Amino acid sequence: MASPTMTHRGPTAKQELLTVPQVMARLQLGRSTVYELLRSGQLASITLGRARRIPAHILTDFIRTRLDQEAA
Repeated sequence: MASPTMTHRGPTAKQELLTVPQVMARLQLGRSTVYELLRSGQLASITLGRARRIPAHILTDFIRTRLDQEAA
């Protein structure tokens, strides 16, 4: 039985895993560009079997870093 303080509330933003098509939509980029970001290490991901997933917080950090670079 689960502890009363530990309840399942679904994935948080830090735990949410995005598919490549979801990242494509959020960045408004094409598939090959997203895969190039993954290949180059600019965007980190995990592989589950044959499926590639990008943690939502990684995408948020990527966007924040790019914004900071553009502002500098």
